[in-house]
Amino acid sequence: MVIVDDILLFPVRGIFWIFREVYSAAQEEVAGEAESVKTELMELYMMLETGRISEQEFATREKALLDQLEQLQEPDAGLEDEEGKEEENHKIVKLGHADDFAIFPR
Repeated sequence: MVIVDDILLFPVRGIFWIFREVYSAAQEEVAGEAESVKTELMELYMMLETGRISEQEFATREKALLDQLEQLQEPDAGLEDEEGKEEENHKIVKLGHADDFAIFPR
């Protein structure tokens, strides 16, 4: 019976393995991009200290890099806004008990 279970579940396990590998690769890529932005930021500070760039140029480039770093560190920020909009389009109705409720589209 164990062999039959293994044979039947092999496609599902294979798909889960593929998803895990893709997820791991994506996480490594995001971490690499964040490190790259941090390195660019450090180089930018060095350029300011050595006088190779003006403070105005530094401020614009720093803002762009910090915005990019913030986006990399909070990739779910856009999803939360969409979920909030979705919740606004539903009506919550209590069914009697404090723990019983239903959600209906408006």
